[in-house]
Amino acid sequence: MVAAPRELRILLAGPRGFCAGVDRAVLIVEKALERFGAPVFVRHEIVHNRFVVESLETKGAVFVDELDQAPDDRPIVFSAHGVPKSVPTEAQRRNMIYVDATCPLVSKVHREAERHHREGRHVVLIGHAGHPEVVGTMGQLPAGAMTLVETVDDVARLDFSPDLPLAHATQTTLSVDETADILAALRTRYPDIQSPKKEDICYATTNRQAAAKKIAQQADAVFVIGAPNSSNSKRLVDVANQAGCAKAMLIQRAHDIDWSYLDGVRTLGITAGASAPEVLVTEVIEACGKHFDVTVEEVVTAVEDVEFKLPRVLVA
Repeated sequence: MVAAPRELRILLAGPRGFCAGVDRAVLIVEKALERFGAPVFVRHEIVHNRFVVESLETKGAVFVDELDQAPDDRPIVFSAHGVPKSVPTEAQRRNMIYVDATCPLVSKVHREAERHHREGRHVVLIGHAGHPEVVGTMGQLPAGAMTLVETVDDVARLDFSPDLPLAHATQTTLSVDETADILAALRTRYPDIQSPKKEDICYATTNRQAAAKKIAQQADAVFVIGAPNSSNSKRLVDVANQAGCAKAMLIQRAHDIDWSYLDGVRTLGITAGASAPEVLVTEVIEACGKHFDVTVEEVVTAVEDVEFKLPRVLVA
């Protein structure tokens, strides 16, 4: 007699997966292909997810690292993470058709940084060195006009003159809790530092972290579906750990699952980073169903209804 499969309760975080900025960026590439035909070039991954990138490649998108790898006579799309000012300037010089898919919430950070610079303030950017969003944000201002800090220890090493006017900005995909500690350290050292009018960490990052925290508090293990180079996905793993779930791991697809990881696990939390499509969540749940007797409960902590408009060049 074959033993019945073990029961596994899945807590599915809501919200999860694609945010409005990612939805818009992917749609921009698809609309550009419709309007201009293939190939359409894309500078860097449009969002940090190989499944999404490979899906767009099958439709005629060509991903390149830098502008000089794209021809002058084909359209190019800039990724959702944003680009330094030098990139569209060079595209204009070459008379290229370019479409900017930068998330509007990242663009908001760019505009704030420019405003502070115009008003004579030095900008302290909280973020991860080398991340495309950080590279793009720092590239909005002249060299030396912005300083990057990644940790509380970095804040302790700052040596700004007491009379230097300061402002801070934040990468949009950081851990809310860790960023709060860095901000507290900045404000302790520089009480007059100017803050954004509205929090830079985006609503989608905040909402996904709150939902991940909720399921982690009830789960024996948590799967975060996302890419290893996705900042917001990696932060979800951190959030789950900090909420008390020691077994939290990042996976890209169902085939990444080591099923022995779920030995002794009765309740599994599942969430997805903002650049992971829902089809990958479904794939993981279906894979679990082949190994366990699965029940799925959705844990909703927020409802999102944000939509961003497409660039004029694609709707004219």
